[in-house]
Amino acid sequence: MKKEFEKDIQLSVCQYLTLKKHFFWRANNIPVFDKKTGFYRPMPKYAMQGVPDIIIIGDGGFVIFLEIKSSGGKLSKSQKEFQRRCKEVGAEYYVIKTVDQLIDLGL
Repeated sequence: MKKEFEKDIQLSVCQYLTLKKHFFWRANNIPVFDKKTGFYRPMPKYAMQGVPDIIIIGDGGFVIFLEIKSSGGKLSKSQKEFQRRCKEVGAEYYVIKTVDQLIDLGL
């Protein structure tokens, strides 16, 4: 069986959410690599590490955070902290490994 990469799962999830007409975006919080210096640029002030891959705004304005992982993928320390903070304030946060999980969530 061919290994599925997170980028492929993200694409499938985004295609599904588009098909279902959800209001969402793909968050990319990886610093930019500067070819001139050979280093990553620093993140802007107040940029938060661990922000999930996909953010959905549902009916009524509630927010759902989706962290996409491959079958063997695990949350980083900053992702676990973001997940903890979401639970602390009552926000919905899910680790998604397949589109079927979205269907099971009713999305």
